[in-house]
Amino acid sequence: MDADWDEVTRIAFPAPNSNDYTRPATALAFDTIAELLWAGNDRGRVVSFYGRDLQRYTAFRIQPVAEGPVRQFLFHDKGVIALGTRSVHMAMRRGPALWNIRHEDMKDLQCMSFTSKGASEIIVAGWQDTMFVIDVLKGEIVKQVPTQHHYTIMKKSKYICAATRTGCVDLLDPITFKIVRTWQAHASYINDMDAQNDFIVTCGGSAKQQATQTYMLDPYVNVFDLKNMTSMKPMPFPPLAAHVRLHPRMLTTTIVTSQHGQMHVVDIMNPNTSNVRYANVMTFINLFEIAPTGEALAMADSECNIHLWGSPSKIHFTDMALPIDMPKPEEPAPMLDWSPDTPLSSIGIPYYRETLFSALPPDLISDVGAPPVQLDPAFLATLKQTEWGLYGRNTRGLRRNQVEDTRSTLKSSGAIRPPKFLSEKARESALSYGGNSASDSKTEVTPESSPTELESLKPEAPPMYRIMEIKYSKFGVDDFDFGFFNKTPYAGLENHIPNSYANSLLQLLHHTPLMRNMALQHAATACVSDLCLLCELGFVFDMLQKAEGSTCQATNLFKTLSATPQAANLGLLEEETHVSSLSTMTQLLSRFLFDRINLEYQSISPVSTTLEQKLFNLPNTPTPDELVSRVLATSAIANIKCMNCRCETTRHVAANVTDLMYPPQKAATRGGRAPKTTFSQVLKMGVERETATRGWCSTCSRYLNLQTRKTIHSVPAVMTINTAISTAEQRRLWATPGWLPDEIGVIVDQGQFFCFEGEDLKLHLQRGIHNITVYSLIGMVLHIESSAPQKTHLVGMVNVAHSQSTAPEESNWHLFNDFSVRPVSTAEALTFNATWKTPAVLLFQIKAANNTSSMEWKTKLDTSILYQDLSPHTDAKTYRVLDQELERPGPDTIVALDTEFVSLKQPEIQMNSDGERETIRPMSHALARVSVVRGQGEHEGDAFIDDYIAIREPVVDYLTLYSGITPGDLDPRTTRHNLVSLKTAYKRLWVLLNLGCKFLGHGLRQDFRVINMQVPRAQVIDTIEVFYLKSRLRKLSLAFLAWYLLKEDIQLETHDSIEDARTALKLYRKYLEFEDAGVLEMMLEDIYKAGRATNFKPPRRDDQVIQRTDTPPVTAPAVEGGSGGVGIRRRLRGGRVGMAFGGIQVFTPGKGSPLPPK
Repeated sequence: MDADWDEVTRIAFPAPNSNDYTRPATALAFDTIAELLWAGNDRGRVVSFYGRDLQRYTAFRIQPVAEGPVRQFLFHDKGVIALGTRSVHMAMRRGPALWNIRHEDMKDLQCMSFTSKGASEIIVAGWQDTMFVIDVLKGEIVKQVPTQHHYTIMKKSKYICAATRTGCVDLLDPITFKIVRTWQAHASYINDMDAQNDFIVTCGGSAKQQATQTYMLDPYVNVFDLKNMTSMKPMPFPPLAAHVRLHPRMLTTTIVTSQHGQMHVVDIMNPNTSNVRYANVMTFINLFEIAPTGEALAMADSECNIHLWGSPSKIHFTDMALPIDMPKPEEPAPMLDWSPDTPLSSIGIPYYRETLFSALPPDLISDVGAPPVQLDPAFLATLKQTEWGLYGRNTRGLRRNQVEDTRSTLKSSGAIRPPKFLSEKARESALSYGGNSASDSKTEVTPESSPTELESLKPEAPPMYRIMEIKYSKFGVDDFDFGFFNKTPYAGLENHIPNSYANSLLQLLHHTPLMRNMALQHAATACVSDLCLLCELGFVFDMLQKAEGSTCQATNLFKTLSATPQAANLGLLEEETHVSSLSTMTQLLSRFLFDRINLEYQSISPVSTTLEQKLFNLPNTPTPDELVSRVLATSAIANIKCMNCRCETTRHVAANVTDLMYPPQKAATRGGRAPKTTFSQVLKMGVERETATRGWCSTCSRYLNLQTRKTIHSVPAVMTINTAISTAEQRRLWATPGWLPDEIGVIVDQGQFFCFEGEDLKLHLQRGIHNITVYSLIGMVLHIESSAPQKTHLVGMVNVAHSQSTAPEESNWHLFNDFSVRPVSTAEALTFNATWKTPAVLLFQIKAANNTSSMEWKTKLDTSILYQDLSPHTDAKTYRVLDQELERPGPDTIVALDTEFVSLKQPEIQMNSDGERETIRPMSHALARVSVVRGQGEHEGDAFIDDYIAIREPVVDYLTLYSGITPGDLDPRTTRHNLVSLKTAYKRLWVLLNLGCKFLGHGLRQDFRVINMQVPRAQVIDTIEVFYLKSRLRKLSLAFLAWYLLKEDIQLETHDSIEDARTALKLYRKYLEFEDAGVLEMMLEDIYKAGRATNFKPPRRDDQVIQRTDTPPVTAPAVEGGSGGVGIRRRLRGGRVGMAFGGIQVFTPGKGSPLPPK
């Protein structure tokens, strides 16, 4: 509480009408995302006030007058939630109701809180035996929870802290709502409570000794430590504590008030010193609240007044507040000089100025006539002339008498229309005469940017910047034509998975050579930490590099981010965040990622530092600490001065991310122009960052004003910048043409940071006096704000020229809008729009590091994980690990792969008005088992990897019929299998991939998708493709091919991944045999002919009873007559017993075969 804090505004709680009188407030709260103060009274009426003047904004009633007062407020980005005694009401901030929930068991509600699902779910309780869990988005009660205690106050921290009627505080688990711990805070009752971070503070009362029926407030505030689960020393408050609040920004600071207006600002760790203030109230204070910024206080007294306290110069309620739609003032009617000569046309009718309710919507108005059809000149040239006109072959893709809707074609020409599904295109291509699909190329054309007009200068976000939506067919996401949106060699990222708002930041880091090299260096080490984000970044970067323009997904990275404990606390997860702006979220994520990269890179030495040694001219191999500080950290000495005692202290600081600081707006000079602000000036202020804050002075032993200034020692090779745009003036600054340079020069001299751009940079480079470091702009994350119904989202703008192996002659900017990637001009990339296009994160890299890359990590790849048996004591193993001396995988190695999945989410399907089923979101899978089988050698057919994956997320369906997975297989307490983490299973496959191994299997596309791995086509042998005729539009199942070609019955009861991998290996042997004999085409025709006769399913004999068992162990005895492979009995057609792949006779591959001879 600064020295200039005082009462800013005092108003009376407004009466509902002129015939009623004002009433005291019963609920008071600051809005968390808007500059509003909300209050409710004892007659169910809610009123909001705007800004420091408490201008009345909205008013509405949530329940009948007889039902009593408003109890509490909670805030959501869509509106405000108000709690009454017998109902819960949600309304927009402008007043219209969204939903109102009433229930017969809602008898006396008192309090509510958000749950573990963030702002999407609340729990409501009171003086009753039932608590209600409500879905905020749907406005429905989803659960009723019985409770033995009656609660009066609820606050959300690590737990849901609930105060009872008897003076206790129950700590409720935010997921199960069970009591974790009970704390007796006061003897009789709790008057007020607050909980934030690791502390709970309460003030309450106890019974007087001489009269047990009367109570008085306690002269202290009780404190509970949530981290250690212990009570702390109470904070004394002689005036009798009535209300208490924890400061939202100062973690250990509390504000305590008495009923008569005395306020103490007290530190929990040092309760003996306090800052005392007095509020000028004539009666008692009923309510007390503090704003989310900590810069305003609100009090309500018993005389129906609301007091607002704060600093008059800088009071505001919340950071990044949403704009408020204020009602337009009514214009007074003009005075007319009425006379008999006054024309009637001079009298206007006011309501004609607005759209009438009786006006028909545009879609019901019929247009007469239509624009003529635009015919292609090449098509007209093929027609023949006659007396009555032209005629020729119909190649336009329309039916003979079909009329083309030219009007809708013109209307939708500015938007990107979704393409046809791949299955539809394949069907049309096969059915069209000669495979002519020219019509598709005409109807599905990706709109490009206009060469003359910049898209960024348009008043609203054009289609290329808007959020991209994936459409699903009955075949799922694999049927969506991602290639329609990306004609470039740079891979996009899918956006239908949680936390995909980070896609643009990942693209930015991937196209930064030093960041990509650091991540791959670390991923190539022996690191097997489950929550290592740097490893996951390396996996994603390698996947994007190998994709060559295909679409990828960062599922595993986002799962690791969700499992990281700090991510939820920092508001980095979409499902749990309370941060209102995606721009703020990505800035927080960039800071968090770079901090984790700094920490994880130092945990293990990288496999190679050749690139960094050459770049930084280092004579010896640097340590990981030295290397990461050179690449990421701005090193400085912070000088901290106490403004009271003038004592100075210094400490070393290293910042991985720089937040820009903008100069205050200056008035125009006498010449009429305001001083020009450049990007270099803003960056200098952000790096040096002179600030004045309140902090602890060890000399004065109290909290005082401290001034901090940095002395810069060095700047990093990769400079990451958060733009921190918060005002309209800053938006206009970025919208200035040419304000952001694509190159800057930096000089660090005598502890000062100097930045140059444009002509100043060229001049310094020509002089060569100072050691200037030139930085290139790699790219930026852009915040795109679209009008309804479009959603606000993030895109990446990257100059991929700096990440290519050789430097091109000019810049090569690309727009990465999730899976849509397209080239744009430099002017388009560096032009911003104050209305809808602003940068959130910038990334600069030293120019000397551009177009540098090192593939040395591949040659030094740590392969020890392939030879480790993580479950050495497991009985009846189904795998035999590789021999490090005799079995070393390489580019000539073929391995057979198969995986099994489980379902994490059921598909969301809706029925359209025409009766068709439409998939809103497909089923979500998770990897449950990975089996890799040797494709050659002495132990051919033996599995050397058979990993079951421990899944963190709840499984909704184990798909046992198709996967063979049961709940006990993935439970560490009951499993008999080799259960490993997803990171371990993934890294084994990733090592095989980068060793150059070829993966063989049946239908590997879905396997690689769920594994989240991109495998080059040269390293994939898919038997579903080699036994496929494109003209038949049907791919054959593994079971059918095994029945017809191998005379084996597989997948009788369920699936076994080792069995499927071995079968695919045998089928590939058959394929090579057919191809070597020159009978492949004939055999394919025979296979499809047999398939039509059996409906492409292997026939089952009704009298054949087969007992399905688990995968046999590798130690099982071989079948008599075998040649040493894995001895596994199979049921062949006709009831004969055959041998597994390792023991059957196979042909000798011919010349040129990819398989070595046996």
